[in-house]
Amino acid sequence: MAVATEKTVEEKMRDLFRLQQIDSKIDEIEILKGELPMEVSDLEDEIVGLDTRVTRLEGQVKDLKMEISRHDNNIKESEILILRYEEQMNNVKNNREYEALMKETEMQRLEIQLSDKKAGSSNRELETKQAALDMTLGKQSEKKSLLDVKQDELKAIITKTEKEEKKLRRSSDKQRKEISGRLLKGYNRIRKTYRNGLGVVTVERNACGGCFNAIPPQQQLEISQRKRVMICEHCNRILVDHNIEEDLVD
Repeated sequence: MAVATEKTVEEKMRDLFRLQQIDSKIDEIEILKGELPMEVSDLEDEIVGLDTRVTRLEGQVKDLKMEISRHDNNIKESEILILRYEEQMNNVKNNREYEALMKETEMQRLEIQLSDKKAGSSNRELETKQAALDMTLGKQSEKKSLLDVKQDELKAIITKTEKEEKKLRRSSDKQRKEISGRLLKGYNRIRKTYRNGLGVVTVERNACGGCFNAIPPQQQLEISQRKRVMICEHCNRILVDHNIEEDLVD
């Protein structure tokens, strides 16, 4: 039975640097997408909110129109009653009937005034609600058009990169299995710390390839010897010598 041998530090650094190269290519695809996924999501949420507002305003406009119609009908009914009472007053037999009809006529005139006042108030409110509805519908249409554009842009990028991204993610998953849990955990933690996702960097021009702070000669020598894991004292990224790139076989 073969006994699994512990990987050397050099082998671990190669594995880790290869993983970084793969993950960086995935990051490049995400950068290509940019803020589009978030923009699409935000627009979708905003449109849902606008849809809800449109529905509410449409309901309010409908209710106000019905209310105005009721007031108009009340006015017409009162006007008909007034005409009827006036005709009846021409045929009254005594003052008592005349005064009663006059009282009913006056009550209907008051009803007309009240309904007219309420209709005026409802009309003013209707104008405000209709203006708000028109503005919201305009904004809704604008956002939907913008969403269509953003979705098309994102779809085009996904179509272009989907195959490559899937391949890279499979390679990343496979490569991660080559790295010890502790080292992988540290790598993932460092990657999340920085927006560029660099957890492993090479020493370039005597400086850290991540934060660009100078690396002392003695530390550079130790890095090139690849006998232990070296960390940048400034940014805590894992350091490897630039020659490690030449050693990797695609």
